[in-house]
Amino acid sequence: MTTTDYDRLDAWIDAHFDEEVRFLQQMVRVPTDTPPGNNAPHAERTAELLEDFGFSTEKHPVPAQEVKDYGLESITNLIVRRKYGGAGPTVALNAHGDVVPPGEGWTHDPYGGEIEDGRLYGRAAAVSKSDFASFTFALRALEAVAKPAKGSIELHFTYDEEFGGILGPGWLLKNGLTKPDLMIAAGFSYEVVTAHNGCLQMEVTVHGKMAHAAVPATGVDALQGAVRILNALYAQNTLYQQVTSKVEGITHPYLNVGRIEGGTNTNVVPGKVVFKLDRRMIPEEHPAEVEAAIRQVIADAAAQVPGITVDIKRLLLANSMKPLPGNKPLVEAIQMHGAAIFGEPIKAMGTPLYTDVRLYAEAGIPGVIYGVGPRSVLESHAKRSDERVVLEDLRRATKVIARTLHDLLA
Repeated sequence: MTTTDYDRLDAWIDAHFDEEVRFLQQMVRVPTDTPPGNNAPHAERTAELLEDFGFSTEKHPVPAQEVKDYGLESITNLIVRRKYGGAGPTVALNAHGDVVPPGEGWTHDPYGGEIEDGRLYGRAAAVSKSDFASFTFALRALEAVAKPAKGSIELHFTYDEEFGGILGPGWLLKNGLTKPDLMIAAGFSYEVVTAHNGCLQMEVTVHGKMAHAAVPATGVDALQGAVRILNALYAQNTLYQQVTSKVEGITHPYLNVGRIEGGTNTNVVPGKVVFKLDRRMIPEEHPAEVEAAIRQVIADAAAQVPGITVDIKRLLLANSMKPLPGNKPLVEAIQMHGAAIFGEPIKAMGTPLYTDVRLYAEAGIPGVIYGVGPRSVLESHAKRSDERVVLEDLRRATKVIARTLHDLLA
């Protein structure tokens, strides 16, 4: 590919950038809060816009009962397939539309797509509706000025990353709807991610016996039992600091308790307390061993409080993503074009996040995480108020992806 061809791709993206920004605004303005997880309307709107661009869009609704049993309301996953003739690789681009609810503290409408000082604000503006835009417009640029002669490209827009991906990419792969040779998933612009942490989420229910607060000895305080268990769990974080990963960008395991509820009133000894924990696993750890160890810590702590019983339910087990050897062409192309467009080296590294990209890797499909966004989750305000994306990062990442796709199919 000559410099002139790169310039033509870049020029097409520049000429259509206002349109790309409007497309992203449309993505942000349709809520996809998960929970409750009513994501089909966003898929319908996305399909309408893609079809306006001339892309035939397959809609793959997950059966309603399956979605309900999973704890969500509706999921329709989308696939766009573009075939270019002769034998060549199929490259998939995956971004997820589901996102956590906005929460409090916003100074911009979380569904407004408002632009201020070169930034577009809104829930999922950075993670990862921005890559609905970058992937779509990279594909449009490629077909407009440098259409490949072989291979194919697929857009996978899915709606189950927040709950683990089983009904998103996992559902598409399980049902034989896709089997690409390579894949790129939504990410940030300043690094190409080749590995990520795993995640174990569990719900722990501590049972005691309710009693009047005036006669507490007639009951068993579930909250005191929960406190004993929580102290034992948090003590593990000190031990985890001694378990380090060899993957750059990933440090050590850690545990967080993100939700606690229980009790009935201030004058009642709590009979039940429920909490949910999140245990991040580095790529070197074995998930079954991690889960067994957590269960043992809980059991040992509970045994120290007479009358307490505990139920443990696994909510999620997301394996870590380990790099597959076949991802080298992806890494090299993104690093080369990223350095050219951003004017600085693009590192290949790991991330402490977990994603549904691991499901492609588990299916034997080499992939990386790369897309639109800043240098860190903190900068993007992802999962916090005033999530935002820098529009110049959107423009430049779209160019990197368009150039990379052309190289892969050249």
